[in-house]
Amino acid sequence: MWLQTSCELKFVIDVPTPFILMLRPRSGEQQWIASEEYLLYPSVPAFEFTDDYGNLCQRLIAPKGDFTVYTSSRIMTADDVDQAPGGTFVDIQNLPDSVLKYLLPSRYCESDRLGDMASKITADQQLGYDQVAEIERWLNTTIGYKPASSFSSLSAIEVKQQNSGVCRDLAHLGIALCRGLSIPARMVVGYLYNLEPMELHAWFEAYVAGRWYTFDASRQVKKGGYIAIGYGRDAADVAVYNQFGPSVTPVHQKVSVQLI
Repeated sequence: MWLQTSCELKFVIDVPTPFILMLRPRSGEQQWIASEEYLLYPSVPAFEFTDDYGNLCQRLIAPKGDFTVYTSSRIMTADDVDQAPGGTFVDIQNLPDSVLKYLLPSRYCESDRLGDMASKITADQQLGYDQVAEIERWLNTTIGYKPASSFSSLSAIEVKQQNSGVCRDLAHLGIALCRGLSIPARMVVGYLYNLEPMELHAWFEAYVAGRWYTFDASRQVKKGGYIAIGYGRDAADVAVYNQFGPSVTPVHQKVSVQLI
């Protein structure tokens, strides 16, 4: 399907402030970026680099006063989410080097503390894809999905204790449970067509049967329309903006995903 995405962030800056932004999707196996627009008001110099996870990032210094970032893209993405019931577990010694970092505990995904829990949840499942699908099902039926209920990232352990969270929180727990089974898992942030309320979305991917597959515990039925902006170990790696200095938050944020 063809989708038109846009994201507008407006800030009020007290002093000139360095930013690192991550708002440009890139083409890959599941999406093709046909055209895009990236505007800064007022216009300031920006320098782009690719981070350790392959994400396109932009460095700039936001001037004092009103500052707006606007991006839009015309993107072709998959009509359906690929699934692979029975997909095999990949032995650690056969994993690609680039995947190994997604096996380890990270700031928000304490997988070293959740191995026993993951084993219990997936006790009757075939190793690999079916284990992850069972984790996704367990999260969807056990952990309450509450959009806009959390504005700070919770760790997997905190989500388990609270028993609810936003999409990002459910992804953290899903990632930690997968890694507890020695299945590589990573967080994805981006857009989702028909998401309600419309905002940036987070889900996770697991590496089984020789490739990455999409899992989203916030959806009872997964359909197409996922557009990835960034990948990382957890939310600390995939923030769409980081600022350095006096804390600032957007005074206005608008996200749109439309079928074209």
